Amino acid sequence: MRNKGLSHRLTSFGGGGSYRRTPGSLTASVPPAVNLSAIRVALIGNPNAGKTTLFNALTGAHQKVGNWPGVTIEKKEGSRHIKGVELTFVDLPGTYSLSSYTMEETVVRDYLLEEAPDVVIQVVDSSNLERNLYLAVQLLELGVPLVMALNMWDEFQSKGYKLNLGLLAQLLGCRIVPTIGSRGYGMDRLLETVIHNAAERTSEQRHISVNYGPELEKEINALSELVTSSGDPSRVPVRWQALRLLEGDQEMLVRVAPDLSQYGLLRESLDVATERLNRIYPEGLETLIADRRYGFIAGALQETLSRAVVNRRELSENVDRILTHRILGMPLFLLFLWLLFQVTFTLGAAPQAWIGASVDFLGNLIGQLLPAGPLNDLISDGIIAGVGGVLVFLPNILILFLGISILEDTGYMARAAFLMDKLMHMLGLHGKSFIPLIMGFGCGVPAIMATRTLESRRDRLLTILLVPFMSCSARLPVYILFAGAFFPKHAGNIIFLLYIFGVLTAIAAGKLLSLTLLRSQGAPFVMELPPYRLPTARASLIHMWDRGSQYIRKMGTVILAASVTVWFLGAFPRVNGEKPLAADSYIGQFGQAISPALEPLGFNWQLDVSLLTGLIAKEVVVSTMGVLYGVGDHDLSASSEILPEALKSAGITPISALAFMFFVLLYSPCLAAITAIWRETSSWRWTLFSVGYQTTIAWGIAFIVVQMDFITGWLI
Repeated sequence: MRNKGLSHRLTSFGGGGSYRRTPGSLTASVPPAVNLSAIRVALIGNPNAGKTTLFNALTGAHQKVGNWPGVTIEKKEGSRHIKGVELTFVDLPGTYSLSSYTMEETVVRDYLLEEAPDVVIQVVDSSNLERNLYLAVQLLELGVPLVMALNMWDEFQSKGYKLNLGLLAQLLGCRIVPTIGSRGYGMDRLLETVIHNAAERTSEQRHISVNYGPELEKEINALSELVTSSGDPSRVPVRWQALRLLEGDQEMLVRVAPDLSQYGLLRESLDVATERLNRIYPEGLETLIADRRYGFIAGALQETLSRAVVNRRELSENVDRILTHRILGMPLFLLFLWLLFQVTFTLGAAPQAWIGASVDFLGNLIGQLLPAGPLNDLISDGIIAGVGGVLVFLPNILILFLGISILEDTGYMARAAFLMDKLMHMLGLHGKSFIPLIMGFGCGVPAIMATRTLESRRDRLLTILLVPFMSCSARLPVYILFAGAFFPKHAGNIIFLLYIFGVLTAIAAGKLLSLTLLRSQGAPFVMELPPYRLPTARASLIHMWDRGSQYIRKMGTVILAASVTVWFLGAFPRVNGEKPLAADSYIGQFGQAISPALEPLGFNWQLDVSLLTGLIAKEVVVSTMGVLYGVGDHDLSASSEILPEALKSAGITPISALAFMFFVLLYSPCLAAITAIWRETSSWRWTLFSVGYQTTIAWGIAFIVVQMDFITGWLI
């Protein structure tokens, strides 16, 4: 949409006035004094601008995470106390504009309109000023109390750029602070500026206004008068509302004129204006408005930015020539994934053994302190054997998350999405669909929620049906247990194979669905490639912990409850006060009842029950085995030798173990993911279809694997 011919010199800004804060709205007059004992600050910015890193630097550990009311997009809040002032920071979703095409844009815009924060910090990628300032122009037109954080200032300077900060601040009418979020540079000055900005809102603030040309300005003024007479004049700036109407924002039309008669009059006037302007500007009003905004930005940067002469290609471009190469790109991506899984399995072995020894010590200690009886059995055989059997895999999970975080922070994951774009189009999918699929390697629930960024319902539905094939981190303990027990020499390779097979299965299923139930052609896609950056240890560790803490929370809730339930079903009914034989227990009887369906796959009833409890959460598969095989009765923890040896003693063969891993990879997702599918599709039919077709595929693949016993000789 950028018109490169509009790099005009900035000479005037038009408009004056300022805006004050009232509950739920912005109004055109002088603001009242802000209560400086408490200031609410919103953080906004483009994706990849470092907003989350800056948020973490400002708030430290004083954060809480939830969801925005009515939607499944994550909401982060943090706080900080400075000299008697409590600053509350709200991390808004990353967005490129204040349109309403995606859920993220709608959440950001509604928050600014309805909550009216005392200060808005826009986090700007200093190396991409022109693109990032487009959002800044929209914020300034909206009249929000803006402070601009020019982030990644070190990268900006290293490229030889120079910027007249004082003049740019004067031209835009907002305060500007250089920052380096990953190092904490500029945080004190940014906090000072936020407080000063909130305190000085009682004074006049100049409001910038982009000149959109005589024809468009005429219609903006006419619509502004109609908005003032038809709607509530105390709402947001009428000029901004008029612009949104001309950009085709239907939600704004309803918001401006809620009364039916007013709506009809405004709708008619808007249609006439739009038709007239489209005759003059056949490229469309949205394009015209965007071009004029970029022209405003170009003029401001021409006044303030000097570019150093560079005689060589930038590092990012040179690296991209290799990593996004049409032939080498995909093999390199697979190599990086292979190395990640090798490191996950190899480096995780030592801490896994340490945690196993600690679990063993705790189990023995409890066994000695408590008298023999049901309580001792519950704690030893149920809680410690179940939760401990999952806890030992925490190092592997954290290492995997750390590796994924590094790949994301360097900018490489965006390149992976770029490499997969052509493949996505082969499936009839929008290229953006690869982002939720990649997220599925961490957890399927946020990945399914992330499909809301896709504009087409058909694309969202197809992507949702494919996400569960991406092997989430909760399945990793199962792979590590079985691969380590039955294929110790090639455990890392086996795990890598499983992840790749999940991707290939998703491709095949996506192609089939796009040719049958969900026929349509995917939309074109432009993938933004942010510059490569050296990730900091602090940022990578924070991202790793954000994901890893979810795994830990599950151990204290879902896995604990499931382990206790499985123990109870395995310890009763008692005969003369004695524990029943495993096959005679409630869970044994149930396992034998369902075993005929899975017997052709070489699974015993303990594995069958583990798969069933795995519907609660995939980590529960291992904890269930720890309980069913009586790990708590032994002197060693589930992580070391007892559980693997128990699996072998129970008659599980290497080929059955391999089939079991494939089944766990492909069968129905956990209950939380099933619920997310239902919420996002608003359909039980599609939800049940997802569970059914995935489990059918899992059974078929596992059956094929069992027939290929000859391959185990190569893997053992």
